[in-house]
Amino acid sequence: MTDPRPEVTAQKRFLENRESLARLDLKRRFEYIFESNLWGGNESRSGLGSALLETETLRKQLPGLLREIGARSLLDIPCGDFRWLSEVEIGVPYQGGDIVEELVRANTEAFSSPERTFVCLDLTRDALPETDVILCRDCLVHLSFTNIQRALENIKRSRAMFLLTTTFLSLDRNHDIEDGDWRPLNFQLPPFSFRAPARVIVEHCTEAEGAYADKSLSLWRVADLP
Repeated sequence: MTDPRPEVTAQKRFLENRESLARLDLKRRFEYIFESNLWGGNESRSGLGSALLETETLRKQLPGLLREIGARSLLDIPCGDFRWLSEVEIGVPYQGGDIVEELVRANTEAFSSPERTFVCLDLTRDALPETDVILCRDCLVHLSFTNIQRALENIKRSRAMFLLTTTFLSLDRNHDIEDGDWRPLNFQLPPFSFRAPARVIVEHCTEAEGAYADKSLSLWRVADLP
């Protein structure tokens, strides 16, 4: 019987492609993942978590959360193919950033407007545009601890007030991976040890027959990040 857990499928594909990926830097690694659809999304090459079913709760609640905290701008990094957010009236100026240039070009052609722009950015090293809120969904779960730390340090160097990122509230231990693989993370546990989030949107994830029902998009003040 096929194991339905998303990390098992992702790890199997990752291991099958490990030799090819090992020769690539971070940018080329994620370009390869996109070009080969390594994460296996049917609706979106950004992965199963970008499907409309998996983002239904987020699409309903995100605009209200942004209003509640008084956000005036949003940086979405990585924006991927903008699949689910294209269905949302965000209510604030939006900038999408991604390390994959092909995605940025396609999004610019299909979705750009005076209030919506896209730019090529590496979250772990490039200076981030000034914004009130950084949305970093389903990203850090694909990075090694080393590159997560680089990304967090980069976020702390920005002038953003808030970070919205994916966390798994019931997970009892974090473990490291190679960049491009996948595992859940709980940012309130070591090696991150964030304080309790200021706001939580439980996504009601249906993947793996509910095994990841604790998957959440949670809000922290950037100034409070350890």
